[in-house]
Amino acid sequence: MAGEVLDFNPVTRITIGTIGPPGQRIFLLQAEKSLTNGITLKIEKEQARVLAASLIEFLDDLEEKYPQKFDKFNRPLSSDLMLREPMEPDFAVGQIGLGYDEENDMVVLVVQEIQLDEDDDNPVTARFWATRGQMSALSEHTLVVVKQGRPLCPLCKTPKNPTGQFCPRSNGHESLGSIPCPTG
Repeated sequence: MAGEVLDFNPVTRITIGTIGPPGQRIFLLQAEKSLTNGITLKIEKEQARVLAASLIEFLDDLEEKYPQKFDKFNRPLSSDLMLREPMEPDFAVGQIGLGYDEENDMVVLVVQEIQLDEDDDNPVTARFWATRGQMSALSEHTLVVVKQGRPLCPLCKTPKNPTGQFCPRSNGHESLGSIPCPTG
């Protein structure tokens, strides 16, 4: 698979979801162009969050530059945004980019396999063509998925550990696992 370019033009389904309990979640990007031709990719939580925020900004810019020519409400059903088997990732994502196909009014998401070996100069690239409605639904859904993780410490804003944690903002006086928030 090294060096391959995988094209999903157009996708019939694209989503981001997680497997595993909060604190141990694995984020997955899934896309299909048919029921028998799909891909599952591992991404990091921060990549998912940044992609969702970037998509919102990208879609807003597109609407200004290219007012929507086609059906604005072409959005997937919520059931299409749930992960499906297989859950085993084909590869882990390193780089992510966005583009626009003006002729077909399609947003293009490009992801590239993470480079673990410096000698490997042929990472796999996957390209996903999707409607604005599909990408809008993807960004909204992804923001919800990202927020479903562990609650944040009110002082240091890092995810709370269910068994307790040391919070650097508490000056070492308390562990903020199950105690009430010191600020109120």
